[in-house]
Amino acid sequence: MVTLKGNIVYLRALEQKDLNFLYELENNTLVWEISGTVTPYSKDVLQLYLDNAHRDIYDVKQLRLVICNLEHKTIGLIDLFDFDPYHKRAGLGIVIHDEAQRNKGVGAEAISLLCNYVFQVLGLRQVYANILEDNIASMHLFQKLGFIPVGVKKDWVRVGSTYKNEILLQKLNT
Repeated sequence: MVTLKGNIVYLRALEQKDLNFLYELENNTLVWEISGTVTPYSKDVLQLYLDNAHRDIYDVKQLRLVICNLEHKTIGLIDLFDFDPYHKRAGLGIVIHDEAQRNKGVGAEAISLLCNYVFQVLGLRQVYANILEDNIASMHLFQKLGFIPVGVKKDWVRVGSTYKNEILLQKLNT
């Protein structure tokens, strides 16, 4: 049986009550480097997003879930993107917004829960992640969970007047 609840976190669908959390996270310029965002989001735009968040992954090719601790506090988001049912793959991204929850196993458990879901329920063959080369904590986390570096995208992300390499990691359902 697949569950989206672990020992320290659970994953749930977006709800209307998440508007302020989304607004704070999406407009946090410190996260823009990894999310590819270059402009702020209004609450109106985020409300439209929430209004459509119920749509099926096979329709919109993405899924965003909220990471909550067992006391029901929202601490982050985990996403599937570029969902490709034909090739049986999807990208995975995660952000733990609550810095006090980082390095406590929250990310590892959330990624493990989502990987179990995509492999067992969605029947995917692989999940991949794109991680900036200098994000040592994320590189370590994903490799610890069985993701293998398979390529380097040179000068892939522009940060100010410089460029950073992005590493492509894959996890196969074998």
